[in-house]
Amino acid sequence: MNIIYLYLGLAIAIGLVAYYYFLFFRTKKKPHADVLFTDALNYMVKGDSTKAINLLKKVVKQNSNHVRAYLQLGNILRTENPEQAIKIHQSLTVRPNLSLELKVDIHRALADDYRIVGNLLKSKEEAQLILGIEKRNLWALKFLIDIAEQNQDWDEAASWTKQLQKVTGKKNNNNEARFDVYRGLDCLNTGQIEQAKTLFKKAIKTSPDFPISYRYLGDVYEQRRDLVKALENWEKFAKKDLKNGFLVYGKIESALFDLGRYSEVENFYRRILETDTPNFEATIRLANVLEEKGESGSALTLIEDMLSNDSLDITVDLMKLKLSISTSTPVELAHQIDVMLEKLLKSDES
Repeated sequence: MNIIYLYLGLAIAIGLVAYYYFLFFRTKKKPHADVLFTDALNYMVKGDSTKAINLLKKVVKQNSNHVRAYLQLGNILRTENPEQAIKIHQSLTVRPNLSLELKVDIHRALADDYRIVGNLLKSKEEAQLILGIEKRNLWALKFLIDIAEQNQDWDEAASWTKQLQKVTGKKNNNNEARFDVYRGLDCLNTGQIEQAKTLFKKAIKTSPDFPISYRYLGDVYEQRRDLVKALENWEKFAKKDLKNGFLVYGKIESALFDLGRYSEVENFYRRILETDTPNFEATIRLANVLEEKGESGSALTLIEDMLSNDSLDITVDLMKLKLSISTSTPVELAHQIDVMLEKLLKSDES
């Protein structure tokens, strides 16, 4: 009888050991993959893609159903190997039982993949698939607007902009103005100059602070050889969009020259710099104007104020060298060249 109880006890003990053994390893495996995945995401945030890739590969090796790990792996590979990223993300689309959220994320990843390889048609299709899942997806709508703009398909860009406005429920005057600008550009492309002018003027009336309307209205007046009005609109664009104002600097200089008012170029750039002191392009152009007037000293002072030892960009240094050629000694010029060479070496090292 005692032997029976002994065997029974041993059997129970072995069963408990086996139970806890398998319980431990079953519960251990999944959290381990999740911990690796979390660590990989942390490395992604830190910008260490190599470590992130290694961890994600371990995750998918341990758990081939970890779709998020495959998704992030493809996202990291997109920069260096976009074709491989496409293969990874495309393989996820046929996975069964995917949540709607995952489907959206996969198609979003593919849209980015195809865009980086220049296949805008496929990129657009992926974004539209997202709208098939979530018709109010803001990312997809904004992405499609951007693609349409890149393709210079103004009608389509306007259509997506209108749909975005309906989804957000916010009437944005800039969006309304953008809609008219797109239509105006389409008219310009087909030679309908007067219709284009009307639409650009309408955009300005809708949103007076929307800069690009002034740029294209200036272009219309240029085609009509009304350079005075072209100048007025280009300068408004340059002042309202300080970042992109340089796009019309050359046009403004040429128009002032054609009108016999080239002496006003200096004042134009000074007005820009009063509003935007660190404007690099305006400073360089003003320095050129001053040099042409024989005021090399003033031009040099202007450029020297922009020089920075922290910046590795040698454009300003080159401008200084150009202005210094007639006034500096060969030794001084050689020193300037040495400074630029040192910056280039540092730039290569970084």
